[in-house]
Amino acid sequence: MNQPDLGLKVAELRQQKGLTQEQLAAMCEVSPRTIQRIESGEVDPRAYTLHCLRTALDFDFGEESTENENLWLTILHLSSSICLLVIPLVLWTWKKNRSYKIDQQGRLVLNFQITMTLVMVAGLLYMLIAGPLLYLFVLIKGGEQYFLLALFLMLFSLVPFIFVGVFCLIQGILNTVRAMADKPVHYALSIPFVK
Repeated sequence: MNQPDLGLKVAELRQQKGLTQEQLAAMCEVSPRTIQRIESGEVDPRAYTLHCLRTALDFDFGEESTENENLWLTILHLSSSICLLVIPLVLWTWKKNRSYKIDQQGRLVLNFQITMTLVMVAGLLYMLIAGPLLYLFVLIKGGEQYFLLALFLMLFSLVPFIFVGVFCLIQGILNTVRAMADKPVHYALSIPFVK
């Protein structure tokens, strides 16, 4: 359902239920001004707001735009397996208002990617700081045994990058399978930056 029909139907259902715009806004966790603008046909509600309105008013406003939703969810979740923040960010920004699932699961993917990016940056900083310090240590102390120790420690600093890569791959594949089976999606070790 599109505007202005959507706004008129929201106003009609709200009045039938005996709700004020403020009460409906509180139920949907939006501002009363947002409800006013939806009812007057000024704006189309976001996917999340439409979902809340659907729940609060117990009415299906028509199908969400779910064309190729499974394809977009697959791309979204598999993009988390290659540790690139740009792909899920662009996809989520583009599709979040068209599908409730893409909006919710996109936030999970973004939070996971931001967390893993921070872990990778911390590992890179360790390498940039530890590498020169170990080199200086070898120069000061001299000797092959210290050179081999420094080389071992430098190679050991690559282990977190390998771990993060494998972890992202596993999380991406598992959550793609969960999303396609319409099961709850969960990214372990994810900090909720995007709410």
